[in-house]
Amino acid sequence: MLTIASVQVSSTTGYAQRIQVGRHALVADEPVSNGGADSGPSPYALLLSSLGACTSITLLMYARRKGWTLGEVEVSLRMQKDLENNGQGDRIERTVSFSAPLSEEQRARLAEICEKTPVTRTIRAGTPIATTLAGP
Repeated sequence: MLTIASVQVSSTTGYAQRIQVGRHALVADEPVSNGGADSGPSPYALLLSSLGACTSITLLMYARRKGWTLGEVEVSLRMQKDLENNGQGDRIERTVSFSAPLSEEQRARLAEICEKTPVTRTIRAGTPIATTLAGP
């Protein structure tokens, strides 16, 4: 199996988390309303950030191969939590916009590409997670 990403996360103060991704450092936390200090984005916000970044990058790569100009790509995402059905009705809403004018055919093809981005596929597939508890 090929490792495509590796991240280290460690707790700091309260719910704040220090995230190390290669040479990049990030912070995650919960909002004050959930008992955190709001020192960084929440885990769900980071998940949406990953999906948005992957969507934009994939569209830009595809457009470059096709010789299309997209202009600025903006991806807006919103996580909807279904509190009544044990998460079965959770959904992510994704809106993608471009600053360059595009034909209807280009827009239709780009909509298809959005559904095939790597992170979209991972989220939809429900990738298995193997957990090991380590330490003393």
